[in-house]
Amino acid sequence: MDITDRVINIIAEQAVLDPSDVTMDSSLEDLGIDSLGLVESIFAIEEAFDISVPFNANEPDQGDFDISSVSSIVAGIQKLVAEQS
Repeated sequence: MDITDRVINIIAEQAVLDPSDVTMDSSLEDLGIDSLGLVESIFAIEEAFDISVPFNANEPDQGDFDISSVSSIVAGIQKLVAEQS
């Protein structure tokens, strides 16, 4: 399973959706993920990839990590995984 599929599966699990319902263009808001769900998603992603996501739960829009869509989250995770290697 590649990074995209793993991230989509994690987000789908948090949103209690089928992974096929999660598109790259979806925003977390579109998927019904609230701030707590976002934090849980970030923790699950960090655990799955053994990375640290530069994300401030108190100011989610103020960081370098773009959470505006599934595709931006996937791109950010791919970058963090590549930097770790």
